[in-house]
Amino acid sequence: MKVIEHLEKTKSTLISFEIIPPKRGGDIRQLMNVLDAIVKYNPPFIDITSHAAEVMYEETAQGEYKMRIKRKRPGTLGICALIQNKYNIDAVPHVICQGFTREETEDFLIELHYLGIDNVLAIRGDDSGFRKPMKFGRSANVYAVDLISQISDINKGKYIEDTLIDAEPMNFCVGAGAYPEKHFEAPNLDTDIKFTKAKVEAGAEYLVTQMFYDNEKYFNYLDKCIAKGISVPIIPGLKILTSKNHIHSIPKNFYIDIPNELAEEVLSAKPEHVIDIGVEWTARQVEELLNRNVPAIHFYIMQNSGPIKKLMDKLKL
Repeated sequence: MKVIEHLEKTKSTLISFEIIPPKRGGDIRQLMNVLDAIVKYNPPFIDITSHAAEVMYEETAQGEYKMRIKRKRPGTLGICALIQNKYNIDAVPHVICQGFTREETEDFLIELHYLGIDNVLAIRGDDSGFRKPMKFGRSANVYAVDLISQISDINKGKYIEDTLIDAEPMNFCVGAGAYPEKHFEAPNLDTDIKFTKAKVEAGAEYLVTQMFYDNEKYFNYLDKCIAKGISVPIIPGLKILTSKNHIHSIPKNFYIDIPNELAEEVLSAKPEHVIDIGVEWTARQVEELLNRNVPAIHFYIMQNSGPIKKLMDKLKL
């Protein structure tokens, strides 16, 4: 079932999760344990992040440095198949611009279609430092809106190779990212919302926000989006703060603010108490969001289900 159909049919706020594939050469058992832990909360869909290849330098025996290109976390396609066929939960793979040609993106979408996967989240992706050479006339999507347009074309049966005969249209439900505290490259929030509206006009049927720790920023963003004519569902994304390091790493990596009250409480606490502080803070966020009847709440849990279990036990969800 499509994400938008889940959102339209529900009579209460849905709970969804986002996970990350194991590192290259890693073991999937840890991820399986995470999935086993979260499926009991009946998520209608689970997102799976995708990662582009990265530039890495390795020192040779001669003391020289050799550049290598590696995908640190392959396996998105297989994990999608696992989620849909073992757990009967809709998988939402992330499709990214960075590190992939439009031709590779089309092939990936065709493989998803073969697996019966109806949903994708289209994002630009983080800059990995790798620029794939465009050979043999190939091209790449630069921005998420370009990627969404490509998926919309495929949904209409328009493929890159326009000589295909009897090419069937696909039927993906496309989600996109949203930024209550603006994308770090946008000059201001209003301009960022214009870019977001362009993604909706290109075919995005729902939006999922970057994590935030101040609900007022989400509510303000929602009001601004509605005022600008964005009418698709905007799902709030949350991440439980679990370590003192998060106070510094989350703002640095995701370009968001940590409220002063939360930061001071975490910084003055013993390390072993931080997870409880994070759970309590997120619980208050969830309760307020539930009272405002948001369509769904999306949790970024990656590969650690312990904090979400504490949260769900606290909320009795």
